[in-house]
Amino acid sequence: MSDTAFTENASSYADGGMGTAGDFFELLKPRVMSLVVFTALVGLVVAPGGINPVIGFTALLCIAVGAGASGALNMWYDADIDARMTRTRTRPVPSGRVTPQEAAVFGTVMAAGSVFVMGALVNWTAAALLAFTIFFYAVIYTMWLKRSTPQNIVIGGAAGAFPPMIAWAAVTGDVSLQSISLFLIIFMWTPPHFWALALCKSGDYEEVGVPMLPVVAGERETRRQIMLYSLLLVPVTLSPVALGFAGWLYAGATAGLGVVFLALAARLARCAPAPDGDKTAQHRAAMRLFGFSILYLFLIFSLLLVEKMAGIAPVFP
Repeated sequence: MSDTAFTENASSYADGGMGTAGDFFELLKPRVMSLVVFTALVGLVVAPGGINPVIGFTALLCIAVGAGASGALNMWYDADIDARMTRTRTRPVPSGRVTPQEAAVFGTVMAAGSVFVMGALVNWTAAALLAFTIFFYAVIYTMWLKRSTPQNIVIGGAAGAFPPMIAWAAVTGDVSLQSISLFLIIFMWTPPHFWALALCKSGDYEEVGVPMLPVVAGERETRRQIMLYSLLLVPVTLSPVALGFAGWLYAGATAGLGVVFLALAARLARCAPAPDGDKTAQHRAAMRLFGFSILYLFLIFSLLLVEKMAGIAPVFP
């Protein structure tokens, strides 16, 4: 985007506003929120002891609203770089449909409300974890890590890994090794998932000065790191079996899914750009891994849910 176009776009999001309900809903990053809510639902269901359905629904709603608040605060702070990236320039703030001030107030009110309701109606342990998650994503990741280190997505990925732990705490009132294992699955999944996409969008990140790994360390190192994290991820996905709250169905299916994940990561690792600089094959392999990674995480958590609902999960110790 030219400097003139950027200046015009920046002016529009500074002076715009009066967005529709759909624009404010877009601030919540609904596609991200859907995965957050699903992993939280699994944490709620597999946690020992059970929970009143109304309280459980309240906990999920608070997690969803808190995740949406994080997204709104992220879009408020990142409006300057969003306006210059092809993937994000049509978002509500850079496009001028919602002002930065509106996004900031909207996100702050939702964040405070979700934490208060979680504490008052569920328990304060879950509320404290939710508050920390919002703070971690909006402040630690968005305002600091994202623009300062190529490890931004590794450390910042913790924010997306907390929802099943928060839901577990909503049921039990505490944090356990079992809930930490759910956290670790998402935490280890995030780097290969996001870096696969970053390989295809590195030009955007370079243009706006965000030090994503492909920009700072190069594509070869990024492919190597994706392979390394994939090798670490697969055994972590089997930790629920070792900790006694997943059974044979989960173990077998997860192992099979892990083989597919590793095969796609290995294919990407070998898929360097052609001598003439053509990156078509690399981008194709990267997007194949990126697409499968979403299905992979969904199926892993679905297996935990299926075992629990079917009554074939091990009796919780």
